[in-house]
Amino acid sequence: MERYVGFYIEEPVGNNVFSYDERTNKKIFVPKLIKGTLDDVSLGENIVFNEIDEDTEIKAIGLKNLVQYEIDGKVVYIFDNHNHAFYFWMKSLHEGLFNKGCRLIHVDQHKDMRKPDDYTVDLDNLNDVFRYTNKVLNVGNFIQPALKKGVFCDVDIIDSSYGFDLKPEGEYVLDIDLDIFSKDMDYIPYDFRLNKIKELIKGAKVITIASSPYFIDQEYAIKVLKELFNYDII
Repeated sequence: MERYVGFYIEEPVGNNVFSYDERTNKKIFVPKLIKGTLDDVSLGENIVFNEIDEDTEIKAIGLKNLVQYEIDGKVVYIFDNHNHAFYFWMKSLHEGLFNKGCRLIHVDQHKDMRKPDDYTVDLDNLNDVFRYTNKVLNVGNFIQPALKKGVFCDVDIIDSSYGFDLKPEGEYVLDIDLDIFSKDMDYIPYDFRLNKIKELIKGAKVITIASSPYFIDQEYAIKVLKELFNYDII
């Protein structure tokens, strides 16, 4: 049973909670998950993240589809809002793609280490994981539950130039936010970031990638994504 079939969140929960009362738009879209290639990663038409910034309502358009992509025997999940990583970590764990208690490497402009209000989730039940991911978690608080529940033993956060000095040992899951390539991070040379992440991709058991519509231009994010995998850009 696939749970990501394309649906709206209309109540003030999950990522729809931000500035909910002040916004004119009251719903956000969660796209369908498909199996495909990087050619299938494209911009959609629906608002997937909505926030008020300095009295301006930002209606961020996300991906047309979430994409499950396989390369060199690895499974890569590509999605827009970063909290979806939690579901895809658990899906991958259920499928035996990594061992519970390995490390998480989180490459992101933001640490995303806020604590959720609620840690109540049945990790053995993917339906409940899906509920928790979409109704409780948001883009800033999805890592702490994975640590608290022992999905990962620890997290290495790469959000600065010195963070890229990391040389991981042992098994790890790689979590990438493409906003590491936003303009705010341009003090780190582009090729340096690109090549360091390519090295991390080689050693990862599973890879989750967020396009983060609110934080980086999506067409640019998709271009960077393809360069990370040496994918032909047409």
